[in-house]
Amino acid sequence: MSKGYWIGRANVSNLDAYQNYITANARPFAKYGTRFLVRGGSHEVVEGTSRQRNVVIEFESYQAALDCYHSSEYEAAKALRLPPVAEGDLIIIEGYGGPQPE
Repeated sequence: MSKGYWIGRANVSNLDAYQNYITANARPFAKYGTRFLVRGGSHEVVEGTSRQRNVVIEFESYQAALDCYHSSEYEAAKALRLPPVAEGDLIIIEGYGGPQPE
């Protein structure tokens, strides 16, 4: 079974209010066994566009990533980060388990 990932990018307009979102998302993230691979940090835009904050969150499966997003716990957390607090992009993607370059 392939892992699932959330890849998110956000511009935060109200950092104090955004902290409420971070506090609230801890519950569903713990419930669905997430692991942060990227959470903020330095970045360099080498192609295309970017946003202020970037995150990559790993789930045990693609289905778990979908289930977390659609859970009532995350829906409540998400309501705390919607505009005007932050604006962003989020994709949920299935990991790749095939052959790698040699």
